[in-house]
Amino acid sequence: MTEPQTQTLLVTSTGESTGKTAITLALGLLAKERGRDVGYMKPKGTRLQSNVGKTLDRDPMLARDLLDLDSEMHQMEPIVYSPTFVQGAIRGHEEPGALADNVREQFDALAEGRDLMLVEGGGHHTTGGIVDLTDPQVADLLDARVLLVADYADPGDLDDVLAATSDIGDRLAGVLFNRVSDSAYDELENDVVPFLESRGVPVVGLVPRVQELAGVTVADLASELGAEIVNDAPTGAFVERFLVGAMGGDEALRYFRRTKDAAVITGGDRAEIHTAALEAPGVKCLLLTGAHRPPGAVIGKAEQKGVPVLMVSGDTLSVVERCEDVVHSGRTRDTETVERMRTLLFEHTDVDSLVGAATADAEANADDGSDADAEDEDADEA
Repeated sequence: MTEPQTQTLLVTSTGESTGKTAITLALGLLAKERGRDVGYMKPKGTRLQSNVGKTLDRDPMLARDLLDLDSEMHQMEPIVYSPTFVQGAIRGHEEPGALADNVREQFDALAEGRDLMLVEGGGHHTTGGIVDLTDPQVADLLDARVLLVADYADPGDLDDVLAATSDIGDRLAGVLFNRVSDSAYDELENDVVPFLESRGVPVVGLVPRVQELAGVTVADLASELGAEIVNDAPTGAFVERFLVGAMGGDEALRYFRRTKDAAVITGGDRAEIHTAALEAPGVKCLLLTGAHRPPGAVIGKAEQKGVPVLMVSGDTLSVVERCEDVVHSGRTRDTETVERMRTLLFEHTDVDSLVGAATADAEANADDGSDADAEDEDADEA
């Protein structure tokens, strides 16, 4: 009897920081609940950090823990897609054919005996083009179906969606719109989805925006940056974007009033910027650079308005880069995030079309669990 073939799903995106990692791993959890034996691979490691003398991608490490895998890191991440690697590829030091062979070899080892392999794409679907390993090319190499993750703010975003689906071609399993705001949901459901499906592009999910998954709390931001909080104000508010205060006071006030859930980054000696920021209701904290302590009047007014004031070393530009990294690829990808995404996908996405329906054994176990829960409830009532 022939063993069933491993199914492969590659998760890619129209841009960076679309929630691709959380979605990939959440699909893994849902597949395991359905009785699937799941493996994971990220051929191009792009979310890099130094770990015991080696540069590794954090996402495969999280996948190994969450999906209870014993795979080796060099198998899960055969290409460390670092700036050094990119420079070497441009100079002809990397052979695309050899890289593809290595990816295929490691994939085959990881896929052996698995029901489903989840393959996470790079930063966006075109990453890897310099070595002929864009996500669509990887999908061809691994014979994978492709889930495209996209954000949506206005109809102009559909240009990127249609360009990506054209690159993916017949391997497209569907488009999943993530972090959909309340204001955009009806337009997506009533106009965009019918439009895309009329173009032969299936939409498998509209996942609503959840603030806890879209930003980082002021407290976590301070912790990640090693910042000093110089006043007594609550730090539980969420920050989703950063504004640089580099203009005059009146202009700054107009600028700050047009945003929400923002941290204002400016020098600690720019009192007029501090004052303008504290007049804008969408500013959730002040992040002051250059190790300059602000005037006491600013600290007092911020405390009165419940706005934390953070001091951090470094120049404004470097602090902005660090902040963006925290929000887009820092504490927002962890076990709690994946568990929350699992629930969102279960409720708002056609999961069965992506990872398959529950096996008979999984359904039986679920029924047994339901019966046990009912017996426990009866016992409690008695």
